[in-house]
Amino acid sequence: MKAYEILKNNDYSVFCEGEPIDLDEEVPDGSCCVSVGFSDDRCRKVFWHSASHVLAHAVLKLFPETKLGIGPAVEEGFYYDFIPPRPFTPEDLILIEEEMKKIIAENLKISKSVVDRDEMIMILRRQNQDLKIELVEELEGPLSYYSQGDFLDLCRGPHLRSTGEVGHVKVLSVAASYWKGDEKNKSMQRVYAIAFPSAEMLEKHLEKLEQAKLRDHRKIGREIFSIEEEGGQGLIYWHEAGSIIREEIENLWINEHRRRGYGFVRTPHIARSELWKQSGHLDYYSENMFFVEDGEFVLKPMNCPEHILIYKRNQKSYRDLPYRIAELGTVYRKERSGVLHGMLRVRGFTQDDAHIFCTADGIEQEITGVLNLALGWIERFGYEKYSIELSLRNPAAKEKYAGDDETWIIAESALKSALENNGLPFKEMPGEAVFYGPKIDFKLYDAIGRSWQGTTVQLDFNLPKRFGLYYIDSEGKEKTVTMIHRAIMGSVERFIGGLIEHYSGKFPFWLSPEQVRIIPITSEQQEAAQKLLLSLKESGIRAQVDSKNEKIGHKIRDAETSHIPLMAVIGKKELKSNSVSLRESGGREIGLMSFESLIELSLKKIEEGRKKLNK
Repeated sequence: MKAYEILKNNDYSVFCEGEPIDLDEEVPDGSCCVSVGFSDDRCRKVFWHSASHVLAHAVLKLFPETKLGIGPAVEEGFYYDFIPPRPFTPEDLILIEEEMKKIIAENLKISKSVVDRDEMIMILRRQNQDLKIELVEELEGPLSYYSQGDFLDLCRGPHLRSTGEVGHVKVLSVAASYWKGDEKNKSMQRVYAIAFPSAEMLEKHLEKLEQAKLRDHRKIGREIFSIEEEGGQGLIYWHEAGSIIREEIENLWINEHRRRGYGFVRTPHIARSELWKQSGHLDYYSENMFFVEDGEFVLKPMNCPEHILIYKRNQKSYRDLPYRIAELGTVYRKERSGVLHGMLRVRGFTQDDAHIFCTADGIEQEITGVLNLALGWIERFGYEKYSIELSLRNPAAKEKYAGDDETWIIAESALKSALENNGLPFKEMPGEAVFYGPKIDFKLYDAIGRSWQGTTVQLDFNLPKRFGLYYIDSEGKEKTVTMIHRAIMGSVERFIGGLIEHYSGKFPFWLSPEQVRIIPITSEQQEAAQKLLLSLKESGIRAQVDSKNEKIGHKIRDAETSHIPLMAVIGKKELKSNSVSLRESGGREIGLMSFESLIELSLKKIEEGRKKLNK
């Protein structure tokens, strides 16, 4: 049976044993295969990668001398990197889009061919595609390419069956990039685009992109953070306003963890390379690590190996478990400059990291505790919609995973049970587990429907064995401990960057860097304004006085555009009664209110934000 025979109506991809396969391939006997549609993340990757080939095809038709780089699917569409004979102009992007539509209308069959390395190089030489040859020279074994009409491209696939299935496209923008993401290499131009099966879906997405531009945290968050080129790309400078927001969130995080039985630790920013060799990071992650002292030390890319050293400091018995430790630990990752993006993709960030060491029997209970914390966190920050994915191992490729069958069955069952017993719907993702264990991922959907990475929970069988982590059981025997990695926010920087966009800069009262703006109408009310300011600050309320020599309308507009939650106006009438005319951001008039009542109202709003999470 061919894979396309499994396809259901309106589906585009087939996955067998968790892996995507070409639709013209024979389905292996006895394999577990599913048909998936565009709503599935995995299908979108196949769909958008096929569309990226259409993009490259269009560019070569218009600019035959162009050198091709790579063209992957990304979270919100796809891109392709090019070295064109001259820089692309806005007019060129329009032409490229029109050419893509022609290629789609031709409904060209997309075919896969497998060749040896030498033949692939010979094909690419005929095309003068030097960069693709460089890629081939780094690969081994048989290689594949995909062709459509007179275009072909080195690719593992899989793809859609024809260009006509790509549907409706829009070329979005062009940006600078570098070959292999390294600024030391050739400069390139990266063309971003999007494709959807229907015109309606494309239109809705374009509307969302327009909304996203208005919410871009790099524009509306300029008072919160900056990235200083003199200091280096991908490094966040927190301004006063940002530090206030961060402090409020971190204090809530710390208080919640204390009441849930976590101890707090602090670990160094660097550690000897030998530690990362033992953990396996040196073998699998070194290209993303910063080395110092000629490689003797590493700027830590994560906190887990150092938390393991703390666990090993004293022998543990089953009575000491679960052992929970947490840290707001700053880590450093050598991200390529081409992927850096404001606060959302950086080189230095703070993980809200915690590790739980427990017995195998205690996994489900500990996972339930993490789920409850995650749900309370989501609710507190106003994310009304979320989804959950449970990443499992590929049962047909068990050799790719650490640990034995029994351990995996216990672990996967514990995660499933915790989700089911908490009434949480989830989607199983076979083949998506990391090699050391299964995991749970939350995706949060913001005010305009975009998804953000939320809480992640991972079971780990690998590190406990590498480091010899054990506990003494009730019979006095040594048993390997189970290790749970978990982060509620993942990254403080990314979480706050997401909040800026989710709130569109209008933070709730308890998080707002400036909570009350006192606005005297004339200089006669300045003394009263300063008196109120002092009272507010003594009560722990963040406030400022607008003393500018401007009309009242201008002052109110300034407070509105700055998203100040409360505006306390003092004029002649208010001065006589030690009161203010209070209004909320957005223009709602609350009315006359005494100084004392304003303080009481403000403290109540602060308490609502800082109170314990419901879960």
